[in-house]
Amino acid sequence: MILQSLYDYYQRKSADPESGTAPEGFEWKGIPYVVVIDLEGHFKALEDTREGEGKDRRPRTFLVPAGEKKASGIKSNLLWDNIEYALGANPRARNDVSERHAKFRDRVKENLSDHPDRSALLHFLNSNPVKQIEDSSKDAYLWKEISDSNGNVVFRIDGSESVSICESLSGSIILQEDSVEKNLCLVTGNLAPITRIHPSIKGVRDAQSFGASLLSFNHPAFRSYGKDQNFNSPVSDYATFAYTTALNNLLGRDSKNKVQVGDATTVFWAQNKTPFEEHFFSFWSVDKDDPDKGIKAVEALLKSPTTGAGVSADATPFFVLGLSPNAARISVRFWHAGTVAGLSEKIRQHFQDLEIVQPKNDKGSYALFFLLSAIALEDKIDNIPPNLAGNVMRSILAGTPYPATLLQQTIRRIRAKQDVRRIQAAILKAYLNRQLRYQKTTTEEELIVALDYANVNAGYRLGRLFAALEKIQEDAQPGINTSIRDRYYGAASSNPISVFPQLLKLKNHHLAKLENPAFRTNHEKRLGEIFNGLLPDLPAHLSMEDQARFAVGYYHQRQAFFIKSDKSE
Repeated sequence: MILQSLYDYYQRKSADPESGTAPEGFEWKGIPYVVVIDLEGHFKALEDTREGEGKDRRPRTFLVPAGEKKASGIKSNLLWDNIEYALGANPRARNDVSERHAKFRDRVKENLSDHPDRSALLHFLNSNPVKQIEDSSKDAYLWKEISDSNGNVVFRIDGSESVSICESLSGSIILQEDSVEKNLCLVTGNLAPITRIHPSIKGVRDAQSFGASLLSFNHPAFRSYGKDQNFNSPVSDYATFAYTTALNNLLGRDSKNKVQVGDATTVFWAQNKTPFEEHFFSFWSVDKDDPDKGIKAVEALLKSPTTGAGVSADATPFFVLGLSPNAARISVRFWHAGTVAGLSEKIRQHFQDLEIVQPKNDKGSYALFFLLSAIALEDKIDNIPPNLAGNVMRSILAGTPYPATLLQQTIRRIRAKQDVRRIQAAILKAYLNRQLRYQKTTTEEELIVALDYANVNAGYRLGRLFAALEKIQEDAQPGINTSIRDRYYGAASSNPISVFPQLLKLKNHHLAKLENPAFRTNHEKRLGEIFNGLLPDLPAHLSMEDQARFAVGYYHQRQAFFIKSDKSE
């Protein structure tokens, strides 16, 4: 299903002349340096294709023959490679550079037929190219930089309108198939040559720099019915090229169909062009060029059922693929196949679950990137537990309860900071409500957006009580450096019986300091209303779920104070 969907996506993109999708046997490759030679095969100059400043310098992208998988052995790319292969240079003091350079020359001889630049390039390659470059003093600094990095180079004929020799290869290149037998392709259903080793997939975070395989078999560990390597799962050469090209394009540096959240690299695409594909990124991460784009996309999605706009009836198939590195392979973290309408409904439900009363002038953003950052050490998403990002995203797409790790991590961060932020309260509210929908035996009711006077859950009421006691202290001692929240939040939210008796005694002391009798009366009325919903005996311990309700109750009550203040003003 995954390969078939990627194969179909390649067909869609290759049919669009503006997509820049590489034809069969080619790939788009960023190559930082160009070696310029004349029509007679003599060195002319070196060119640096990189643009930008410092770490942001990026090489120009060239359409070149697809690169070889170089996990082992001597394998040369055609017409482009590092300088060990392409020029015979030896920056790493290897003992096989002559064989590497010979392999590069042989590929030029074997694969270029009547190409007009063939003889000039071969003459240059056979005439000690390194010495020719080193004898040119004007390029000494650039040559040292290329040597230090063993950078990739491509070739160009001086005066040619082509940006490289590769650009004019159509009809002059003979692609050699890496196949040894024909079989029924599992993707196309046709009898065709089968690929023995699939090309590498690049762009998955923390994967090996030269890429990794999505589909591969070790020999002989996975030998089956006498079949070695990828003949165990026969995919034709063309289908292999199509799915790897499509996936590498989706994972490209400038791809708009990729989102990185935590350790999960996620790509997404639609079978046909749809506006939903353009907005999908905004639900998960932040657009640096337009930070408010995500908020606008979520607002449009939430309002679409009432406005009649949006994607509620779009039956276009939509796919989401989560990937992560696994040694020399790529692991599929999750795979979701559905329709635009079905997926938009799941995402809409996710954002509705997260809705909670917000502080004044706080637009907020519930993109998954910010949700996970809010529960990570130092607010850095790289510090979230492994697999959490992928598991949360899978829950959203499937419409299932969030993983328990999300609840535990949020509670842990709240207790560490002794405070409840809006986004953390939203996470806990969403977690609890989704759990309740799948636990039909429970008598608990779902949490609402703002303060719920009817909610009699002990955790929720105690959270409200803690907020009310903190407010009394603030009114009695304005500008106090250390509040009861700073000292007692962790204990109050987990072991109420050990803290609240002491806090209630302090409350009397704080109320006595209030000079305005109306203030004391309002505080006492609020405490009475909260106590009416509490059991006579305070619970000794609160479960993890009730600790979450404690946090939401605390947050709701705190926001209620500010809302009332705004109304009075």
